[in-house]
Amino acid sequence: MEARTLMNNEIKLETKLVGDITGAFFVPSYQRGYRWGETEVVRLLDDIYATEGKRNYCLQPVVVRKNGDRYELIDGQQRLTTIYLIYRFMNEESFGFIDEPRFTLSYETRDKSEDFLKSIDESRKNENIDFWFLCAAYESIKKWFAARDRKSTLTNVNKYFDEIVKIIWYEVGETEDAIGLFTRLNIGKIPLTNAELVKAMFLSKGTDENVDKEKQEEISLQWDNIEKELHNNSLWYFLTNTTNTAYQTRIDLVLDLISGKPADNREKYYTFFKFDEMRQTQTLDSIWRRIQQTFLILKDWHGNHELYHKIGYLIASGTLTLQKVFDLSKDKTKDEFRESLDGYIRESIKIKVNYADLSYEKPLEQKRIATLLLLFNVESVRRNGENSQWFPFDKYKFGKGGKVTWSLEHIHAQQSEGLRTQEIWKEWLSLHIPSVKSVSNESEELVSLMNDALAKEKLEGPEFFAIQQRVVELLSVKGNTEYLHSIANMALLSSTDNAALNNSTFDVKRNEIIKMDKAGQYIPFCTRMVFLKYYTPSADNQLHFWGHADRVAYVDAMNTVLVNYLEEPIILEKEEE
Repeated sequence: MEARTLMNNEIKLETKLVGDITGAFFVPSYQRGYRWGETEVVRLLDDIYATEGKRNYCLQPVVVRKNGDRYELIDGQQRLTTIYLIYRFMNEESFGFIDEPRFTLSYETRDKSEDFLKSIDESRKNENIDFWFLCAAYESIKKWFAARDRKSTLTNVNKYFDEIVKIIWYEVGETEDAIGLFTRLNIGKIPLTNAELVKAMFLSKGTDENVDKEKQEEISLQWDNIEKELHNNSLWYFLTNTTNTAYQTRIDLVLDLISGKPADNREKYYTFFKFDEMRQTQTLDSIWRRIQQTFLILKDWHGNHELYHKIGYLIASGTLTLQKVFDLSKDKTKDEFRESLDGYIRESIKIKVNYADLSYEKPLEQKRIATLLLLFNVESVRRNGENSQWFPFDKYKFGKGGKVTWSLEHIHAQQSEGLRTQEIWKEWLSLHIPSVKSVSNESEELVSLMNDALAKEKLEGPEFFAIQQRVVELLSVKGNTEYLHSIANMALLSSTDNAALNNSTFDVKRNEIIKMDKAGQYIPFCTRMVFLKYYTPSADNQLHFWGHADRVAYVDAMNTVLVNYLEEPIILEKEEE
């Protein structure tokens, strides 16, 4: 949350065409001088020219404070100075046909800076560091124009400045602590985000007659309440897969929805600029109502048991973005909206073969299996929980250690992938000793071999793998092993680098799952059901093994829960017992 807000009723906020910037600006002594290099200068020129007259383009904010008959330039010195130099070059290069800059710039600590800017004299560049950087930037501008058609480029850039390219004009009151504001802006504590600027739009002076001071106070309070509610992780991670670090304020998510910001758009102030366009044709009061209504729609989805799970799955699986869901909901009845969501859910798991034919060994098929299992988990909670249980998208996406990565876990593993070091071999043996003891009364000799191996200073590979084979045979149900990489032997678990555990048999994994569950670690609903043997009928339940009956019951549960979404049931091939 922000420590302090910049907004008060002395703020003046608007967008200005670059060609309309007028007045005298000075750079105060508490700031360093001009320091942009060729990279920054060229990037600005490229961005301006890339508009090609097709769209409006908004530069980053220029923050100023009126000081007598001049403006104190609090933030935006580098951009405004570069624009000045571009104008200066275009005026000189066009022999006066293009006007000089309509504003002036000076440095409080450099008495001669204003005169120097009016006539860039490269012979003086060594007089001080500011002059050196100004000359270098001017040279970069020359090179950029020289690489293009001179006449058309001059004409176009000047035209874009007059008709397309705007700055965000952010003028604070004369009583504002300029040094404090500069410090906060530049150490990033209170950056001028889209949210800050949109909020300022409502709270600045000169707003329309529909938003008086009392209304501004009401908006400010409600704005903060929306931000606070969005810090509820259950709501936040239902709406997005993005961690909070991607948004400096969470209300940005709501504002982006309204602006329709494309996911691949990198224009920093796209959303604010869209709201600025709205302001030209709508009252601020109506825009504010739209923000409120949009947030209430999101809250309604979050509070609706059915929509929560369906929308949550579509976003979590990457099938749809929140923007797509939001657009999908427009001009639809609730039933039509639900039908649309169901259609996208069906499409998300649609494949050309039967799910039983997919294999973990094929990377592209892993994603298909994982998506189906995610839907299986979400739908199981929705159907079983009625209104009492809700799939925890926040825990699914974000844990104590940060963003959670999920992987397909073999319910019963017989492979030896990653078992390459003595440390891992010994860990594997330690994990399996309790299971060997519990499943056989005649396991003393094998347990003794395992303990002897653990006691050795140097355990050789052939010895370990020979013991491992015997352990796996003891802890596996007899029969074929074709099922090992199929969906019938797969469950979702958070990714781990623990090779010993990843390559463990069912009973070992079951014990670890129980430990994790007791410790309060989040275990997906269906994964928990698998390892606690809730799917298997009691008559067929072999507690320590994962057998044919278990796999059949597991797949039957998938077919039952996903009956409305699977094109055809998952059909397991008959296994040889």
